[in-house]
Amino acid sequence: MATENLSRGNDDGTNFGLSTSDLIGFYGLATPIAQPSGAAQGAVTDSSGGTANTATGIAALTGTYNSTILGNAIATLAAQGNALRAALVSLNLIKGSA
Repeated sequence: MATENLSRGNDDGTNFGLSTSDLIGFYGLATPIAQPSGAAQGAVTDSSGGTANTATGIAALTGTYNSTILGNAIATLAAQGNALRAALVSLNLIKGSA
């Protein structure tokens, strides 16, 4: 199947839509929409006191739940969620705030 290249071949890149209210859809799977936005897209403040560790992930919870294990799990989830949010914001797929 042939594909279509949307690049104009210039150093400035290619934008989809001229404003956040332009309707855009991807993969033909949904009705095109304006850029999503809302307070829930704001960055999560991690006050868990834990240390995020993407290398080890979230430690298996055992019968002994201590604040360090739980704090590190929360910190890891917050870090991963914020990384995903940052990627979506940098692509302007979401606004990232209200």
